[in-house]
Amino acid sequence: MKDIARLYTDIVVRHLAEDRQMVFISGPRQVGKTTLCAGLSTRYLNWDNGEHRLVILRGESAVAEIAGVNQAAEQKPVLVLDELHHYAKWKSFLKGFYDVQGRDVRVIVTGSARLDVYKRGCDSLMGRYFPYRMHPLSVGELLRPRISESEIADPVALSATDWEALSTFGGFPEPFSKARTSFLTRWQRLRFDQLLREDIRTDTRIRELGQIEALARILSRRSGEQVVYASLGSEVQVDEVTVRKWVSTLNAFFFGFLVKPWSKRVANAIRKTPKWYLRDWSSIQDPGSRNETLVACHLLKAVELWTDLGLGEYDLFYIRDKQKREVDFLISKDGKPWFIVEVKTSDTTLAPALAVLQGATGAKHAFQVVFGLPFQAVDCFQYTRPMVVPAQTFLSQLP
Repeated sequence: MKDIARLYTDIVVRHLAEDRQMVFISGPRQVGKTTLCAGLSTRYLNWDNGEHRLVILRGESAVAEIAGVNQAAEQKPVLVLDELHHYAKWKSFLKGFYDVQGRDVRVIVTGSARLDVYKRGCDSLMGRYFPYRMHPLSVGELLRPRISESEIADPVALSATDWEALSTFGGFPEPFSKARTSFLTRWQRLRFDQLLREDIRTDTRIRELGQIEALARILSRRSGEQVVYASLGSEVQVDEVTVRKWVSTLNAFFFGFLVKPWSKRVANAIRKTPKWYLRDWSSIQDPGSRNETLVACHLLKAVELWTDLGLGEYDLFYIRDKQKREVDFLISKDGKPWFIVEVKTSDTTLAPALAVLQGATGAKHAFQVVFGLPFQAVDCFQYTRPMVVPAQTFLSQLP
């Protein structure tokens, strides 16, 4: 597999140089967390390794000793604790370790489930970590694997080979690099099995694995569609409350994600029903759904990265009203609409809903992103009226 420079390497290196808080990196299986962090560490411990687990279970002092805290060195040691969330007491362990050793060691914690930390008395880790959410490769990351000082970059053409590989084989590093259909098929099957039969079985109390697997397969075929929980529950033979919890679980393990509807200032807008997207667009057969999902994943990566870097509070929505006017995505910054996006495979006729919903929301930009158009070296964000823009151009301006 060819070596691919990752944006997140630059992010973590800068964090380690400037901040003492622990680094929390969460993201899907096979996204490259372990490769990234092991390369930056002076000591690597993986909870899923039996010998490493015994060291962690011996307590904070044993981990500090093996991390080299007591050894004189020019640079502070960098300790990576991989998949630590499998340990039931991981938060209290980290709190104790950081409070005693935090000035003498830099700590990176990774997880293939969301590292959600809540403020609960003595279990609180607030102020002790900064989270970074790692995503698969994107057009922007392939072009610029470095932190940008601005949200939007200048447009740059991605090579035809990389664009084809990203579109066809997805953004997970290994299938992208190998670019072979036979490998992708086996990789997808293994990743699905690991998610359902290892991660969810190990880290949750869900025992109806056959039914949640059926739910995952249903959702895989419906990327970009609205989620009707009662209907899903009927299909997998569980009640609505249970299916809501299962969708939340699948999202927590990065199988997919929900996009909420935006309703402020939009008359008769849908307010409650979210849309659901798969995180791996390479397994989607329908071209329209695949393209919309690819853009959704790029936009989610952008808003989470901008937020994690402290550039503001960003979020991803869609808009649909009761007259069935819809725009696929709205990106907000600090609670205000910034730009809206409609995705098309080849249609270059400007969708009427773009102008209507741009006016209703007050978004500065409105784009119809078309996959069938060739790259143009033009800044999409110079326009404040609805514009048809090539997908390759638009996506190249995102991180």
